[in-house]
Amino acid sequence: MELFEVQATEIIQSNSANNTYVLMLNEPESNQNIPIMIGEYETQVIIMARERVRGKRPLTHDLVCDILTTFSLRANKVVIERFEEGIFYANIYISDGITERKIDSRASDAVALALAQQLPIYTTQAVLDETGLAGDTFLDDDTMENENTNIEDLEQQLKILERNEEYEKAAELLDKINRLKSERKEYN
Repeated sequence: MELFEVQATEIIQSNSANNTYVLMLNEPESNQNIPIMIGEYETQVIIMARERVRGKRPLTHDLVCDILTTFSLRANKVVIERFEEGIFYANIYISDGITERKIDSRASDAVALALAQQLPIYTTQAVLDETGLAGDTFLDDDTMENENTNIEDLEQQLKILERNEEYEKAAELLDKINRLKSERKEYN
């Protein structure tokens, strides 16, 4: 399985739901962004891991780091391996120096561990194909008209355009989002 390294670039507050954020993972070769919806707690944990701040009590990633150290194990990498029914599935690859094993993990916990331990984060072509958003373009009319288009993804793309001060593209995308919402409302 071919893996593509991604970077946790930013966390954006979602326009569509309260206390929901989007963790953006960027694959630099294709300049695709993978948006992962996370809660407020997960957002705080990832920020703490990135800044290497420990709370009064260990968080999940702190606990895993302590277990790895105590038992002379090493985390080698994190891989976001698949996306099914709106859920990202990740694995943490851990080694005892001889054998490497993968451990199932929530994507947010895996990313927090990767940031705390300065581990590489990878994903697969399938995840990029299914969830990747172009980093510097917005979705075209054909994609907009697809009944499976996720409006939350479009709203995140809108936020990126606004942040990059691409207001004409943002206005056009907003019109399309509103049209799509209206069409879906009429259809239901």
